[in-house]
Amino acid sequence: MSNPRAAFCERFGLELPVIQAPMIGPKPALASAVSAAGGLGSIACAALTPDGVRAEVERLRARTDRPFALNFFAHTRPAPDPERDAAWMRRLAPYYAEFGLDPDAVAPGPERAPFDAAMAAVVSALRPPVVSFHFGLPDADLLAEVRAAGCRILGCATTVAEARWLAARGVDAIVAQGFEAGGHRGLFLSADIGRQVGTIALVPQVVDAVNVPVIAAGGIADARGVAAAFALGAAAVQVGTAYLFCAEAGLSVVHRTALSESSDSDTALTTVFTGRPARGILNRAMRELGPISPDAPAFPRAAAALQPLRAAAEAQGSGAFSPLWSGQAAALAQPCTAAELTRTLASGAERLR
Repeated sequence: MSNPRAAFCERFGLELPVIQAPMIGPKPALASAVSAAGGLGSIACAALTPDGVRAEVERLRARTDRPFALNFFAHTRPAPDPERDAAWMRRLAPYYAEFGLDPDAVAPGPERAPFDAAMAAVVSALRPPVVSFHFGLPDADLLAEVRAAGCRILGCATTVAEARWLAARGVDAIVAQGFEAGGHRGLFLSADIGRQVGTIALVPQVVDAVNVPVIAAGGIADARGVAAAFALGAAAVQVGTAYLFCAEAGLSVVHRTALSESSDSDTALTTVFTGRPARGILNRAMRELGPISPDAPAFPRAAAALQPLRAAAEAQGSGAFSPLWSGQAAALAQPCTAAELTRTLASGAERLR
């Protein structure tokens, strides 16, 4: 019987079937350390400019010549909605007053831009081994440019229907993102988060539904979770929260502290930080504004108004207004180096089989 993990590694040029989830926040040292250890390090590019992407790739390639992935968002940019933006600011006004901030001085936050022609040109020039997409896929002509650059393409699915949609468009592998995963949900065919699926139910159904390798993501933080994913038919795993405990991630003190104190029931899906459902550790902003808020502007327009509150609270040592992204299995993770975690996840899972 063929080994799907060995076949996946051969196809993607990896030693180990372990992918570090792309996350906005961790430093480039994390991705390079994972790649150098034999896994697939990922760089989150949605909040970067084209020049920023080039700089990140240059830094990574200075550290390792192993394969890596660039991750982009494929959402539709929302139309301007001044009335909703103003209503959101009115909702936040008491917090601005509490911190002595001027609501009229809010600067635009870092844009989370969808993949476009400028980024496609960057990909064509850099030729990264792997390109992954969140929130669906870009237009066919942009996707064709990525393929022409020789890149393997990953897409993220949160349901079987999304997995079939991605497979029909020729992706090389599918990330099956369970409900437990931290950060933004990759959903794109439906916005109904009440119908999202857990990892242990999602992975085998996606494996049965598509003819490309499936990567399990969500709630995987140690070798037991990796072994379970492999038993369900996954060819690889994608791990996010556990990598945030690594020194190379360079997290803020408030985020690192919140992760270390988190238990299984301390996270929730929220829209208050960006306007799109994402899982993070419960804090004041989530409890008082949401967690799911109909007032939050469409993704990513909600983010800018929270930035001054985040900065003011963090200056006082508080993560009350910070997006403390985390999956449900943070309590299973342990501080270590990225290389140690990558090898432990893979070798430990094999020993458990």
